[in-house]
Amino acid sequence: QVQLVESGGGLVQPGGSLRLSCAVSGTILTVNAMGWYRQAPGKERELVATITRGVTANYADSVKGRFTISRDSAKNTVYLQIDSLKPEDTAVYYCNAGIGIKVYWGQGTQVTVSS
Repeated sequence: QVQLVESGGGLVQPGGSLRLSCAVSGTILTVNAMGWYRQAPGKERELVATITRGVTANYADSVKGRFTISRDSAKNTVYLQIDSLKPEDTAVYYCNAGIGIKVYWGQGTQVTVSS
């Protein structure tokens, strides 16, 4: 049973920072690409960033320069450093991981940017 658990969300003022974490647990052979997505109220889930096993990162244009994705393969954990937060970054942030032929998702963590 594979499980992804996100943490690190919360309420932050505009211009602030957060660091999200997502740990993969369970019976795992190899975790391939990992990623972060977000879903704002009334909107579809959208890609934020992805990172391959070879740590090649890819970002949505809206977050380039403010978000940094990284991973610790030994811990099967992916991180998302979020800086210069804007109100429009408010959303539930989900991580995912490719393991074998399947993609697994976490339950999401809420990020709210408000003064």
